[in-house]
Amino acid sequence: MSSLGNIFRKNREALNTRTAKIGGYSFIMAVFVLAILIAVNVAVSSLPSTWTHYDISAAQLYSVTSSTKAVVQNLTDDITIYWITQDGSEDTIVEKLLDVYDALSDHVTIEKTNPDIYPTFAAQYTDDTVYNNSLIVECAERYRYISYNDIYESDYSSYYTTGSAAYSFDGEGAITTAIDDVTSEDLPLIYIVTGHGEADLSETFTESLENQNIETAEFSLLTVDEIPEDADAILIYAPTSDISEEEATMLTEYLADGGRLFVISGPQEDDEMTNLHTLLENNGITSEEGIVMEGSRSNYAFGWPYVLLPELGDSDITSELSENNNYIIAAIAQGFTIGNTPSGVTVTSLLTTTDESFSKIDGYGMTSSEKEENDIDGPFAVAVSVEDTQSGGMMVWISSDSIMDDTYVSYSSGANSDFVMNALSWMIGETDAISIRSKSLSYSYRTISTSQATLIKVCLIALIPLIYLGMGLEDVYKRRKQA
Repeated sequence: MSSLGNIFRKNREALNTRTAKIGGYSFIMAVFVLAILIAVNVAVSSLPSTWTHYDISAAQLYSVTSSTKAVVQNLTDDITIYWITQDGSEDTIVEKLLDVYDALSDHVTIEKTNPDIYPTFAAQYTDDTVYNNSLIVECAERYRYISYNDIYESDYSSYYTTGSAAYSFDGEGAITTAIDDVTSEDLPLIYIVTGHGEADLSETFTESLENQNIETAEFSLLTVDEIPEDADAILIYAPTSDISEEEATMLTEYLADGGRLFVISGPQEDDEMTNLHTLLENNGITSEEGIVMEGSRSNYAFGWPYVLLPELGDSDITSELSENNNYIIAAIAQGFTIGNTPSGVTVTSLLTTTDESFSKIDGYGMTSSEKEENDIDGPFAVAVSVEDTQSGGMMVWISSDSIMDDTYVSYSSGANSDFVMNALSWMIGETDAISIRSKSLSYSYRTISTSQATLIKVCLIALIPLIYLGMGLEDVYKRRKQA
């Protein structure tokens, strides 16, 4: 017993030493710190993902635009987004994006549905083949199916010239458009005029209208006595022949009664648009002859003076584009000069060329891009908006037929499409209309002027190498001086 007592006495003395006390204190502090870390981790894990995740992706794949925030945060109806995916096959980008929507509003609920467990669930919403990570947005009795193939887009238009396709993520645009669709009682309807050799809407234009939940219908002014009452706006898209005097009168009366007219029409090769242009003249706008050429190297693209990079005017249509320093590409445009406008009518220049611009009278028959004696001096407006404060009538006219061509929309990184859709939204009163670009998974074009391209070349080829050469010579000089 004495030996056992000695052992206890020695252990007790060992525990009373300074080293043991410090060790015990350190152990207690370690347990305390560990408990704090566990508590903090549990607390943070319960926070919304928007508070704990930071989007550092180049294309901001996990972030949403102000348009989406406006739509989702103003919801008054409950929305359910069904995420159809098998366990283990979840798309990470889609998952994180859905978390953002869930955090934006209490009216949004995300429900993950496994097709292995509920094989017939999607059949009540669509007859299409439902792929993993497809979505269904539902509000009351209205719903919209979003295929996974619509979330990720592929563009092969440049494959034969560049050898590669462009891939983009349109999850935000698809989801927000679907939410707006299922919660909107009446969708805007635009009538598209036919019968004058109008161009077909480009694929980009068609998709942009669908993404903004704008419905379209074709009609001829020659087969009706008046503009349909359910028309939110009339669109005249790149006609190749003039309208008749009777049609011009009908459109004039339509505007005088508060109608909305959107015209995309530029210089013509054969036919003059005399009757169509009376709609401009009625508002104090003169359409100049020929094709506008830009003399400022900072205001045309690709080395072609007729591919304009016009300056943006001060308008609700262009404000966001100006803030983002976007370039609009207006190729082969006709110049407008704004004169004396009628009382109560406000005309705004949306896109303007510089003082160095001029209009080539010879138009498509020009043999030189240089200014000649009979050419008309600029500056010009190449897109205008007209608002009659008395009748409520509105008109937007863009003088470049190619403004919505897929190629120029791509080269402008979507700015051309945003400009046109902003103008349409302004006209039809859809101030919260959605214009959300898909996010590139490969690359996007950066449109720069010829002068900017020259400056970059000078810096990369001459200036930077000369700086390094000078630094090297200076180092050699110092070494020799010290020796």
